[in-house]
Amino acid sequence: MNPQTLQHVQLFDKCKNFTKAREVEASGLYPYFKPISESEDTVVMIEGKRRIMMGSNNYLGLTHHPKVLEASRDALERYGSGCTGSRFLNGTLDLHEQLEARLADFLGKEGALVFSTGYQANLGLISSLVGRGDVVLIDKLDHASIVDGAKMSYGQTDRFAHGNLAQLERLLEKNSDRGMMVVVDGVYSMEGDIADLPSLFRLTQRHGAALAVDDAHAIGVIGPKGDGTAAHFGMVDEVDVIVGTFSKSLASIGGFIVASADVIHYLKHHARPLIFSAALPPANTAGVIAAHEVMLREPERRDALWANTLRLQKGLTSLGFDIGPSETPIVPVLIGAMEGTFMFWRKLFDAGVFTNPIVPPAVTRSNCRLRTSVMATHSDDQIDYVLDTFAKLGKEANII
Repeated sequence: MNPQTLQHVQLFDKCKNFTKAREVEASGLYPYFKPISESEDTVVMIEGKRRIMMGSNNYLGLTHHPKVLEASRDALERYGSGCTGSRFLNGTLDLHEQLEARLADFLGKEGALVFSTGYQANLGLISSLVGRGDVVLIDKLDHASIVDGAKMSYGQTDRFAHGNLAQLERLLEKNSDRGMMVVVDGVYSMEGDIADLPSLFRLTQRHGAALAVDDAHAIGVIGPKGDGTAAHFGMVDEVDVIVGTFSKSLASIGGFIVASADVIHYLKHHARPLIFSAALPPANTAGVIAAHEVMLREPERRDALWANTLRLQKGLTSLGFDIGPSETPIVPVLIGAMEGTFMFWRKLFDAGVFTNPIVPPAVTRSNCRLRTSVMATHSDDQIDYVLDTFAKLGKEANII
């Protein structure tokens, strides 16, 4: 059939008219979907060149740990390559239940539920619990999975400015006759700051709202045992629900929810992202268990992570860079305009330093940044090279 005779499909006009990314590609500044051909933990091979990875969430450096790789290989041989079904039907393994028991004990809750991704965990939590007549209150800088979980629910969504507790209290007072859930990130993924859980709990307790914390970037990073934001503040009993992921410190993929036995039982029978998705593959599940064992057995990794974090933070601020409110291994370097951010990213990339440019819609147009993140396995020499490179190129670009 001659393509010219096909009926025009208006739905696809938006695809044809989306030219921004291609324009950036044509300029040589496009930073996304860069294929990694080889990985050596803190160093990756991209476009035939070794580059220091300063954009990974592999905080404890466990993706290449021999125990994690061994456990994954053994599970692959024992269970095969996939579960070929959902947890609800044929896809639950004894490994899933072992991991859930481990997580519940580690985070101080009665039960846990493992999902195929962290994104699905937030979708499942919010869309299942927030029903008609209920309201979910979310920080404007919460992760997209929280926002999308709120969209999936049949309840109302109200958003408050980042960390604005006065605005949150007004929303709680306005909705006091409804079922309410407040959901925040424990550690914010683009700012690197930590949620004020003590103040959040006082508000939710006063107004009868549930408090849920997404600890994706907190597990393995903060807390006495790397056990997250609630433990960091000594508030494990006060936080109702903790959500997390295995794709950061635990070196795999997948997600989880820990909560009371009643909440977990309800979610097992109502969370659509759990019921209608294939279960977490065996090799990934076994790898997470092994990674958690290593995390507990080698607390010195967390010490190294924080030493590296302080080295990078102090180095960047002493050079004159603005790292915003960062207080964790997530260290944003605020640039401002989008074009300048892409240009600085390219210069760093060409010099062998991989960072993540963050632009709208993740941030406002005037608040673009390069997101760097530290790993326990970065060497002092690597961080010093990164700092030297930032200093040289930052001066050339008139950023400092």
